[in-house]
Amino acid sequence: MRSMEAAGTATRTVAPDGQYSTFYVGGLLFGVDVLQVQEVLRYQQMTRVPLAPEVVEGLINLRGEIVTAIDMRRRLGLEARSGEAAPMNMVVRTGGGAVSLLVDEIGDVIEVSADSFENVPDNVEPRIRELLEGVHKLEGRLLLVLDIEKTVALAPGDGGQRG
Repeated sequence: MRSMEAAGTATRTVAPDGQYSTFYVGGLLFGVDVLQVQEVLRYQQMTRVPLAPEVVEGLINLRGEIVTAIDMRRRLGLEARSGEAAPMNMVVRTGGGAVSLLVDEIGDVIEVSADSFENVPDNVEPRIRELLEGVHKLEGRLLLVLDIEKTVALAPGDGGQRG
């Protein structure tokens, strides 16, 4: 394990090697520790939540469990997806329960080694940078390792309010 200093936060310890479930949002490749992923689903009907932060797309009923769905495009400050493209649900386990991340496309499970792990480059957009644990340099692309707890922790006013 390697210790790393995140901007403005305490030192954390991350496992730079292992298996990551991957997904794409806005052409960027993200990875989540495979042990945090509960399941992957096609788009589900959602119930809107009045006055919820804009990043909250709604609630889904997952076999009796109510799960909050977060639109990753909004969370990352990216352009909205086109009307005909339905997002996929990557349901992840967090300290507060299951949360669905609405993503553009599901990727593969990738195994990486500690040799390819690095801190987040300075040129990564600040809104994205704050949600990452680090990156893996893969052949021809960069795997952005998502910090799930930071991603689902919505500060007041995060992404604006829905009316």
